[in-house]
Amino acid sequence: MAFWSGTVASKVPRKILFMFTLSLSVTYLFYSLMSCYNSLQFPLQDNFAYQARSAGTEETTLVRDQLYSTSAGFAEAQFVRRSTAVSIVDREEGGDHAWTGTQRASATESTALRAVTEGDLQVNCTSDYGEKKLPQAIIIGVKKGGTRALLEALRVHPDVRAVGNEPHFFDRNYEKGLDWYRDLMPSTLEGQITMEKTPSYFVTNQAPKRIHTMARDIKLIIVVRNPVTRAISDYTQTLSKKPEIPTFEVLAFKNRTLGLIDASWSALRIGIYALHLESWMQYFPLSQMHFVSGERLIVDPAGEMAKVQDFLGLKRIVTDKHFYFNKTKGFPCLKKPEDSSTPRCLGKSKGRTHPKIEPDVIRRLHKFYKPFNMMFYQMSGQNFEWEQQEESISRGSLV
Repeated sequence: MAFWSGTVASKVPRKILFMFTLSLSVTYLFYSLMSCYNSLQFPLQDNFAYQARSAGTEETTLVRDQLYSTSAGFAEAQFVRRSTAVSIVDREEGGDHAWTGTQRASATESTALRAVTEGDLQVNCTSDYGEKKLPQAIIIGVKKGGTRALLEALRVHPDVRAVGNEPHFFDRNYEKGLDWYRDLMPSTLEGQITMEKTPSYFVTNQAPKRIHTMARDIKLIIVVRNPVTRAISDYTQTLSKKPEIPTFEVLAFKNRTLGLIDASWSALRIGIYALHLESWMQYFPLSQMHFVSGERLIVDPAGEMAKVQDFLGLKRIVTDKHFYFNKTKGFPCLKKPEDSSTPRCLGKSKGRTHPKIEPDVIRRLHKFYKPFNMMFYQMSGQNFEWEQQEESISRGSLV
């Protein structure tokens, strides 16, 4: 009896110890695998949106009217190496007021899945995922030409990643250095293009040399618009902020009686495109520049987007299915091709009605700009036919 009791007493603890050890091992393995699995937070295809950030100028502010708004924020999966195990950290991308597209989310998700399946899925999960790069293309101008509409349309493309707010690196923040500039950019995958837009670059004397120093093979996009319409639009924007400013007619002339135009007024000087383009052509060939017609971007956005995508070496994914013309605002809005919901447009700062300008003032401005326009047509190799728009402009239009 004593022998039996001793044998049972010695075997029971061993069985309990074995089961306890096995249970701990299985539990540890389970939680290790789950930890790795839960770290794979791939971007959601339909819930991917950039959150609005208010910028310093109205040109870059679009806080309340976010385009392609969705029910959830965008979490970008970014693989981070660690010494023991590599986890994937959610990082919310901070672009301001962007349209979203299921194509970009799908491309990101499929790439992330390939990164996992091509390597053995173990506790040490995967390797690096995307990196921040200096831009390969920049929209350098012009103010009130349609640069925001172009950038948001480009962001629908899955192979384009762009910072939402204007960095103003090459005109205001150059002393902060390229590392600071690069850190503003979104992370990109192999085959994706990093972009930014700052319209004031086009009229900044130091910008061409600075950009050339950074990347001599960079691609430059310039959105241009009838300089008379652009000047009125520029004035309208300023008037909305400072209602006390003088009338357009007062600011446009040094001497109204003699008809002397004040070309030093920034609203008019920006429209002398040939003057500014000359500085850029000292550093970049025309083959690295693409000129977008602001007028055609309104009446035929898909056509202009096809040319831009070709220039950037991208597949033509953004097509007429992505656009809907808003008659109230007077310009196209962007929509998801598969979505039947109401399209979302640019913000309330876009589409202001122009103040009524005296026809004689508009006629004089057209006469002033005509020789500069002819020079610009010759330099750029494109005829934008702005002279034919004089009658329609005199009847008034939308910003």
